[in-house]
Amino acid sequence: MNLRACLLDSFQTAIGAANPAYIVPRYLPDPSHVSGRVFVVGAGKASAAMALAVEKNWPENKVLEGIVVTRYGYGLPMRRIRLVEAGHPVPDKNGLQAAQIIMKQVSLLTKDDLLLCLFSGGGSSLLSLPPEDITLADLQKLTQQLLRCGASIQEINAVRKHLSCIQGGWLAAASRAPVHALMISDVTGDDPTHIASGPCAPDPTHFSDALSVLEQYQLDVPPSIRNRLIAGDRLLLDETPKPGSAFFKHVENIVIASAHQSLTAAKKYLQKQYFNTLILGDTVTGEAREVAKVYAAFIKEIRKYPDLLKPPAALLSGGETTVTVKGSGRGGRNTEFLLSLLIELGGLDDIYALACDTDGVDGSESNAGALITPGALTRARNKGIQADQFLADNDSYHFFEQMGDLVITGPTYTNVNDYRVVLIV
Repeated sequence: MNLRACLLDSFQTAIGAANPAYIVPRYLPDPSHVSGRVFVVGAGKASAAMALAVEKNWPENKVLEGIVVTRYGYGLPMRRIRLVEAGHPVPDKNGLQAAQIIMKQVSLLTKDDLLLCLFSGGGSSLLSLPPEDITLADLQKLTQQLLRCGASIQEINAVRKHLSCIQGGWLAAASRAPVHALMISDVTGDDPTHIASGPCAPDPTHFSDALSVLEQYQLDVPPSIRNRLIAGDRLLLDETPKPGSAFFKHVENIVIASAHQSLTAAKKYLQKQYFNTLILGDTVTGEAREVAKVYAAFIKEIRKYPDLLKPPAALLSGGETTVTVKGSGRGGRNTEFLLSLLIELGGLDDIYALACDTDGVDGSESNAGALITPGALTRARNKGIQADQFLADNDSYHFFEQMGDLVITGPTYTNVNDYRVVLIV
C-alpha cells in the first residue's frame, strides 16, 4: 500500500463529504411555497459552488437572482446569480461594494419573497461593510493585526461583528422576507453566529467583548475603530441584535456540512484500508505548535503501548488551531502544526501524517497544507535544512516546499476547517 497516497486519498474523501453539489439540494426550500422572487446572498469560499447547486436545482420558471461573494480564483460560471470575487483573508473594495449592493437589494424584499443565504468559511472578510466612520483601510489594518496576534476565530468575530453593518445579525434584520440560511461550517462547534460572522444569526457578544480582545492582544488599532468600540460600550451606539430579538422570528439557520461529517467519511475510508481508526475530535483548538506537542506525546504512547490503539492505526481530528506570528517567514497553521509535530517526534520511522485546510488554502498561502513521511527529519538534515530554525521563524511553508512535501489542491469549493491525519504503521 502506498501510504503517502493513502494520506492524500483520505483528505480528498473528507473534502468530498462536504461537496456543495451533493449537499445543498437536500436542504433547499420547496419552490412551490414561494409566491414571490428568491434573492440569493452568499459569502465564503464555498459560496460559488453552493450558488451553482441552487441554480441547477431551482425551477427555470421561478424567479431566481442574487449576489454571492467568494475569494479570488474560487468563482464558477453562473447564469442567474451574480458572482463577485473579492479579497480574503483581508477585505477589499470588491467585497465592500458587493455588501453595499446586497443590503440595498435585501431592504427591497417583501414578505412574499424569500432571502436564501449561502454562507461558508471566509465570509467574514468577503462580506465586509464597516460603518461610515470607519474606512476600508482602517478595517484592513485591523484585520491584519487580528490574523497575526493568535486570537481565536470567536474573538476575531466578536470584533468584526461590532464593526459591521451586515454581520452579527444585521442582514436578517434588514429583510422583511423570510430568511433560509444554509451554512457550511468552518468553526468549532458549528455555531451559526460564528460562520461568516453570523449575518443572519443573533450575536451574544457585546462591544465590551470586542474591546477586551484589543486589550488582551495589545493591538495598536486605528483611532476610528477604538473610538467606535468605546462609544458602543458606553451605550452610545446600537448593539448587534441579540438572542430572542424579533428580527429572527422569520429566520431559519441550517448547518448542512461540518468537520464531523468529513471526519466520519475519512474514518470509513481508512477502515476499509484496514487501519484501526480513532477520531480525536472535530473541535481541536490552541496554538498550532503546542497542539502538535500533545499529538506527539499521544503517538509515542501508542507506539509504547500498542493495546491503546493497535497498529496499523490512524488518528483523525478537525478544528482550527492558531499561530502567534513572531518570525518573518511564511506558512499557515497546518504547516506550522506539522513542522512542530515532525520535530517533536524526533524522526520516528513509522509515522505518516498530513495536515491541510479543507478549503485548499492554509492561511494565506497557495497550498492546502503539507505531509510528512518516515525519515523526513533525517532527509532534512542531510540537505542542510534545520527544522527548528524554520519553526522559530514561522517559516513552515518554505520548509515543506524545500522538502517537496507541500499539498496543493487548488480551490476545493468547500470549507469545513482543518483536517489532520496520522498513520502509525
